[in-house]
Amino acid sequence: MDFYSLMSKSAEDVGLQLSKEQYEKFIIYMKLLQEWNEKVNLTAIVEDEDVIKKHFIDSIKSFKREEFKKASTLIDVGTGAGFPGLPISIMKDDIKVTLLDSLNKRVNFLNTVINELGLSNVITIHSRAEDGARDKNLREKFDIATSRAVANMSVLSELCLPYVKIGGSFIALKGPAVDQEIKESIGAIKILGGELLDVCEVNIEDTELRHNLVVVKKVKECSKSYPRKAGLITKNPLK
Repeated sequence: MDFYSLMSKSAEDVGLQLSKEQYEKFIIYMKLLQEWNEKVNLTAIVEDEDVIKKHFIDSIKSFKREEFKKASTLIDVGTGAGFPGLPISIMKDDIKVTLLDSLNKRVNFLNTVINELGLSNVITIHSRAEDGARDKNLREKFDIATSRAVANMSVLSELCLPYVKIGGSFIALKGPAVDQEIKESIGAIKILGGELLDVCEVNIEDTELRHNLVVVKKVKECSKSYPRKAGLITKNPLK
């Protein structure tokens, strides 16, 4: 399969162009992911074609939203192996990307990728999301907080919205079945200073995959009561 043509088509679909240099960075990233995954559990998706489609293209599709094209600062909360933050930073080198993750082994992997690719617009932070959100250097400092984590929208909103400046956006990358989850999170989003703006469907080229970008606008300051401690957030989600 011609991965360059496939990724180029995906980039063009969201109004971007993929250069050969950017593509080469993605391939190095993929090889490092596969290599490290043998010793550190980063992802269950390891075959070349699956990495390209389900990680790289899925992340690039974030740019379907203009917010990503206009943002100067972005934090990827619970970034794991770097999705969607690292692909976003490769495609848009004038955005300052912060990758936050709670597991040091994953942060070490991310630092290796950043160094190998020579990405000067990316930093990593080793922290739990709820702790980082209380750091005055991070709280309400970002144009966008994003996450492709598996938590539901109520939990994710409490972990992510405190990082977003007023007027900025929390944008979650979610699977196809989000309607009920969103309905149950409306109260939490409001409590945290957000307002549901849009749910944007994206498709991954050459697959049946349909994903959603859930867009929440930050309309007022988040109460200092949030985020709560980790156990409370997951056991007793805001409603």
